[in-house]
Amino acid sequence: MKKLTVLTSLFLGLTTSLFAQNARFATEGVIEFERNINMYAIIGKQVTTDNPWMTQIFESYKKNNPQFKVVKSNLYFTKDKTMFKPVEDDSPPIQYFGDSPDFTQVNIVMSDLAAQSKLTQKKVYEETFLVKDSTRTINWKITGETREIAGYQCRRANAVIMDSVYVVAFYTDEIPVSGGPESFNGLPGMILGVALPHENTTWFAKIVNDRAVDPKDMVPPKKGKPTDAKGLTTILNDALKDYGNYAKKMFKAFLM
Repeated sequence: MKKLTVLTSLFLGLTTSLFAQNARFATEGVIEFERNINMYAIIGKQVTTDNPWMTQIFESYKKNNPQFKVVKSNLYFTKDKTMFKPVEDDSPPIQYFGDSPDFTQVNIVMSDLAAQSKLTQKKVYEETFLVKDSTRTINWKITGETREIAGYQCRRANAVIMDSVYVVAFYTDEIPVSGGPESFNGLPGMILGVALPHENTTWFAKIVNDRAVDPKDMVPPKKGKPTDAKGLTTILNDALKDYGNYAKKMFKAFLM
């Protein structure tokens, strides 16, 4: 019996070793994401005593539209670069809200993870900007919680960005690239899920294609007025200074 136990242990150890040696860790490919936006929650927050007319708009929206709006994007990645590109949303603008950043995807983001820099093409209503900046520094706290996303085992991490935005992320070390959708990064593996609970928005990977990336999909964006993060902040402050609490909400959404 003792000999059998020893042989079994050796067999299991050898099997585990062989599996680890042959496991494939993707360092290049494209990830298809879906962003789910809880429209009822976001619009409902705007129904206050200061703007009672929103009640009628909100009730009308609920009668004619689903609770969640879904928009799609692709994240192309190599071992040290990522390119986040929204898929064109051909649905009509939401009445009374236009192309609010709460309901649309306004960013194309090229991140150089090795150089810790990023270039973002950002649409701000009728204008487009080309924003050069360093990659976002996020103080993640990794937890023991796990879940499967798009066939990958992922671990949960939490953080707070922009002083008040609570972020929950799920990353996998089976894709050893420290990137993610939009400007989320900085974990020891690819981020396949992001939730902003208080902003009523999530991004989750649906399909991971482990394949070579076409170089044309990694070409940095070129359209837009050049600026940096500080310059964009000044521009937004000037544009939204007369809009009260609405301005604070839009300011945060545009800089997310």
